[in-house]
Parts: sequence; structure tokens; C-alpha cells
Amino acid sequence: MSRALSLFFNLFEPLFKAGQRLLGMSRIGWLFVGPNLLVFGLFTFLPIVINLVYASTGGVKLMPFERPFTGAENFGILFECRDYFDIQTCRKDIFWRAIFNTVKFSLIQVVLMVLLSLLTALVLNRKIIGRGFWRGVFFYPVLLSPVVVALIWKWLLQSQGVFNAGLVAVGSTPVDWLTDANWAFFWTIFVSIWAHMGFYTLILLAGLQAIPRDMYEAAEMDAATPWRTLHRITLPLLMPNLIVVLVLALIRAVQIFDEVFVLTGGGPGSATTFIVQFIYQTGFAEQIHLYGLAAAASLVLALGLMLLTFAQLKLTRANEAGKKAR
Repeated sequence: MSRALSLFFNLFEPLFKAGQRLLGMSRIGWLFVGPNLLVFGLFTFLPIVINLVYASTGGVKLMPFERPFTGAENFGILFECRDYFDIQTCRKDIFWRAIFNTVKFSLIQVVLMVLLSLLTALVLNRKIIGRGFWRGVFFYPVLLSPVVVALIWKWLLQSQGVFNAGLVAVGSTPVDWLTDANWAFFWTIFVSIWAHMGFYTLILLAGLQAIPRDMYEAAEMDAATPWRTLHRITLPLLMPNLIVVLVLALIRAVQIFDEVFVLTGGGPGSATTFIVQFIYQTGFAEQIHLYGLAAAASLVLALGLMLLTFAQLKLTRANEAGKKAR
């Protein structure tokens, strides 16, 4: 086996020697990373450039060279409002409704996600019966496709679904789980938490298990209360993991699309229409494909994600600086 591998790699020896002669020893590494950089640039940087082109052009043509240059007109359409405190006065009120829904969803969902993930991790870190089983139960939804998750819950929540069948069986009135605006928004939050909480719980559980046990033993010897132990030992040492969970949860919440699109389709009305769905509808789903407007909205979303990323870096550095100061 080793002889076969040696013969296989010897086939590339002339190529490597030629690369050394042409590039020199200090630049031979580019020969190895070049193919990866080519693929990365083709599928990452090139789409970004194309998106910038679409955002600065107008019309309904698909090919970039057929689209007239309009500069920042698409951004002007998105941000044109007589009164920014009244969404209905905006030219693209659905865009602002999507932003409002996204901000509202992100704030509620992320706070609940972090709190529930932390609580679950604290429980699963204790010596409980069937601890391995319960860890698997909480992590299992993460393995499912978002579309599968949404289809499962849609089957449960639709007007003729399992939940309403149970209500009718006990003599109660069926509830419009997905066609009532308030209930639909609630279930988008619930389903997203159910689907992704296991991932964040795993991150926090790893952080809890990295905390030295002797610190808890010292706290017990000092007769510290559980709340004081949590406040003085667990949370400070878990802070790096909490920051990661907070920022990752925020980024995922801002980009929510799959589960909501299958579960409610953005309805009823625009009650569960979020920014990514607005981009999809504007650029692809509506009868007139406004690619430039969708591209401009995607750049607004990208700016928000960049700010969240910078916030993570700042929080991480501030946390590390605080550790060094102590």
C-alpha cells in the first residue's frame, strides 16, 4: 500500500520541481493553495462583485451587460419615506415591514434562545439519570433539515392538523395557529428555537465542562449558595462561549428564511415576512423580477451582518482584556 502511494505521489514530482524553478522556494506555496483560491474566488468573490453590479443597475434584464446603470437609485427606492416612524409612508413599505419583523424576531428569539440554551446546558451538565440520552434528544433536531422541521410543525399546526384534532377531540374550538398573525409569529419563534437550540446548548455544555471542578469544590467548602456560584464562577468563566452563542444566534436569526417560508410563507399578510424572504420575493418570486432592488436589499443585510461580526470581535477582545486585567 505504501509503495503504491509513493508511486502515486512521484507522478507529481516533475510538476513540483517545475514550480520550484519558476516560482522559487519562497512562493511555491501558491502552487498548492492556488486551486483552492480559484474556487473560493469563483464562488465567493465573483458573486459579490456581480451583486454590486446588479445593485447599481436597473431594469428587468437578467444579464448584467443588458442592464442600464442607475447608481444608488435602488437604495433610494428602499429608503424613500415621508415619515420613517410610519412604515406606510415608505415607497417600499414591505421592505420596512420585513426589517421591523426581522428586528423583532431577532430580539425575542435570541434572548429566549440564549436563556433556554444556558438553562438546558446547566441541567445536562449535572449528574442526572439518562444524561447521555437527554443530550441526544436536545441535539437531534439540529441534524434535521430546516425544511423537514418546518414540514413536521406545519403538519401539526395546520387547520386540519394534529393540534386542532386534539382540541376538537376534547370539545374545544380549533385555533388558527398559522393564519392568525400573532400565533403565526409566535410559532416561527418557537420552531426556530426548537430546531437550533441543541447546537447552542452543545457549545455552552462544552464550556461548562471546561471549568475546573476544584473551583466548585472550593465554593462548596465556603458554603456558597448555588446562585452565588453561578454568578461568581460559572457565568464569568462561560462568558467566551456565551458571546459566541449570542453572536451566532443573532446572525442566524437575521437570516431566517427556510423554516418560515415553508411554515407560513411569510403570512398571514406580511406578519412573518423577514428580510431574506423580501429579497427572494423581489428578485425571484414576483412576476416582475427586480434583481437590482433585491441586490440592494441584500447589501443592506450584508452590512447588518458585518456590524454583528464586528460586535463579536469587539466583545471578544473586551472579554480577553478584562481577563488580563484581573
